Amino acid sequence: MEKEEYKIDEDLEGIRLDKAISKNNTSFSRMTVQRLIDEEKILVNGKKTKSSYKLNLNDIITIIKEEPKEVEIKPENIPLDVVYEDNDILVVNKQKGLVVHPGNGNPDGTLVNAIMARCKDSLSGIGGEIRPGIVHRIDKDTSGLLIVAKNDKSHINISNQIKNHEVKKTYIALVRGNLKENEATIDMPIARSTKDRTKMAVSKTGKNAVTHIKVIERFKNYTLLEVNIETGRTHQIRVHLSQIGYPIVGDYVYSNGKNPFGVQGQMLHSMKLEFVHPTTGKKMNLKADLPEYFEKVLETLRKEEKI
Repeated sequence: MEKEEYKIDEDLEGIRLDKAISKNNTSFSRMTVQRLIDEEKILVNGKKTKSSYKLNLNDIITIIKEEPKEVEIKPENIPLDVVYEDNDILVVNKQKGLVVHPGNGNPDGTLVNAIMARCKDSLSGIGGEIRPGIVHRIDKDTSGLLIVAKNDKSHINISNQIKNHEVKKTYIALVRGNLKENEATIDMPIARSTKDRTKMAVSKTGKNAVTHIKVIERFKNYTLLEVNIETGRTHQIRVHLSQIGYPIVGDYVYSNGKNPFGVQGQMLHSMKLEFVHPTTGKKMNLKADLPEYFEKVLETLRKEEKI
């Protein structure tokens, strides 16, 4: 086990630990740094410290370098809807019901297994052993666009764009109820629920979360929304819409999930992604049409509930 140590000078004094490490070690993204801090592989003066710790002059930073663990994740020939691909990135239209990466209860059959079969060894390693290439995530039952990084340089670039709110993500959601406003902004901090650790909740002590919503189409008992997020908190859109009284149709976690359409899981689709290509600098504007089941529900509403 190798260790790297250095002393904090005036240039890094007063800066957050995670930000300082990212600045001083360009091979690490801030997301990776935060993970390493949580795993006690980055220490301050020999002790575990929070990512938000403000560094003092002459603090000693220790980075513990470990050999990569051998974790067997088998490539699987799972069908992928590829929207864009080159030597640096892969953008897929993830189908509903597909988990992004292996975890408890989902050791295989994930998007990671699928992209490993397609990309072989051409994936970034920054996300860790079980998340090769994964820069950002969408929930299992959310469909739509997702960026996969094929190398570490692209991973860091896209991660920084996301961190700096330079990636525009546009979702389409069908919610229960008729939203009064045509447009609105939901600015409510989100944290892990204290009542159920598998859920997120609006909390005064949570992290900043901002969601912009715009009405696309109105029905008697439902509203079709365009949703843009400034921040990417876990379950952000689902939590925010449920909190203001307009839960997403089919969301069994943040509402009772009742709907007359027999839809399993939330009707939420990541339709558009706008970002800058990590190598060429070209502006990327990608789109994934609504899934067939989503369109059928809308057809039914237009016949039966159109205002």
